[in-house]
Amino acid sequence: MKLAFVSSIVAEPKSVLDIRRSPPSPVTGTSSELTSFVYDSFEHGMINNQVDEWDSDSLMRELGLYDDSNTNSNTNTNSNRSGYPLDLPDLPSFFYSDFDQNLNQNLFDLNNLMSEEDATHTNEFDYRIELTRLAECFETQSFQLAQVILSRLNQRLRSPTGKPLQRAAFYFKEAIQNLFNGSTSTTRSLQSCTSYEIVQVIKAYRTFSTVSPIPMFSSFTANQAILDAVDGVMLVHVIDFDIGFGGHWASFLKAVAEKAEARKVHSPAVRITAVVPEEYEPESRLIRDNLHQFSTDLKLRFEINFVSIRAFEFASFKSIKFINGEKTAVLLSPMIFRRIGSGFVNDLRRVSPTVVVYVDGELNGSGASFFSKAVIDGVELYTTVLESLEAANVAGGAGGDWIKSIEMFVLLPKIIAAVEDGGRNVSPWREAFGMAGLRPVAMSQFGEFQAECLVRRVQVRGFHVVKQHAEMMLCWHDRPLVATSVWSF
Repeated sequence: MKLAFVSSIVAEPKSVLDIRRSPPSPVTGTSSELTSFVYDSFEHGMINNQVDEWDSDSLMRELGLYDDSNTNSNTNTNSNRSGYPLDLPDLPSFFYSDFDQNLNQNLFDLNNLMSEEDATHTNEFDYRIELTRLAECFETQSFQLAQVILSRLNQRLRSPTGKPLQRAAFYFKEAIQNLFNGSTSTTRSLQSCTSYEIVQVIKAYRTFSTVSPIPMFSSFTANQAILDAVDGVMLVHVIDFDIGFGGHWASFLKAVAEKAEARKVHSPAVRITAVVPEEYEPESRLIRDNLHQFSTDLKLRFEINFVSIRAFEFASFKSIKFINGEKTAVLLSPMIFRRIGSGFVNDLRRVSPTVVVYVDGELNGSGASFFSKAVIDGVELYTTVLESLEAANVAGGAGGDWIKSIEMFVLLPKIIAAVEDGGRNVSPWREAFGMAGLRPVAMSQFGEFQAECLVRRVQVRGFHVVKQHAEMMLCWHDRPLVATSVWSF
């Protein structure tokens, strides 16, 4: 399927790093003369600044995602032409489960034990402490105490409003409560998006990438590390364990094609294998169609295959096709470790990858020995992300509807997945890498230069890049948000 409208509304990238005007900000509506990255050529460009000219139904039809079953439910959305406030669904119904109703007479005594502390902290209620206790209750299966804590939290956190800490605490409280309910259907349904929801997610990601350097930092540092490792190679194979909507590969393909053109040699063949959840069929179709069109325009030999996480968990790297003579790069994130553990890392040596890139967009104790540690680290991380988004909102003097869309379609699914999988005992990824024989590799100076330029591009001050132990981190003031590290055997 050809998506002709993409090329007509998107400025094609010149390279991985392109100096040109920044796209208009959803906050200020103006553009910046600072260094801008053309990562938006695909992930931004799919829903670009002209998105307000498209209603959601038209956009779904153009993307080949239209679902007639949604026609009636979405009829009223056509009047809302703004790309920034979005049509937000109701929050998942985590409330009022059987768990809430199974109260025991002993709860009266537990409430008495905690009443004095309530009186002391009425004005300075610490959500972190209570969420830590709630997570510990999940670890120890202390249902009665958990019910008391949930009752207290539900009284104080009735909706995702207020300061960043309150909103982050609300989302984590709901996700943990869902664990106690013993139901994963709600969280999994968030990962099985309808066509209409996929469009809203794309819009939210595009907004997130415009106002925050977090998504582009992850993409460009990883892309540059892989480009450095496969430079001059004619058969390139990348295994991506967290492909998202695949937009980060547009700039990679463009850079590969441009290098070949500059050297006056044939373009290499690029293969991508994406390991994805079983319910990822609509997204997979979208990724395949757009990347195939993009690579065709570049006259680049390209192939993309999808392997389900279930198949990979069963057969490891035997589930992936390899070709003699190709150089392989592996792109990892915390998601795959949460889903299937770290055992597959021991099989990496058989694949003999040229490089392994780990993008840690959680920094929240993934693989921690205790669920409570992962939860509290996650609250801190997402509070920081929300604070940075609010700073962008204040700087632009605009309303916060776009923040809500990012919370609903970008951050909330990540929080739910992290909490749902966080109860599993997974070896820390660094430990797994070390045991497998992987060693850290310093990132190139150009990769560091890209990261610094990205931070300078941002209209909100407070972001900065830190290099530490062969790891490059993006920080908001003194708190890290995302880290990229490069490894090899």
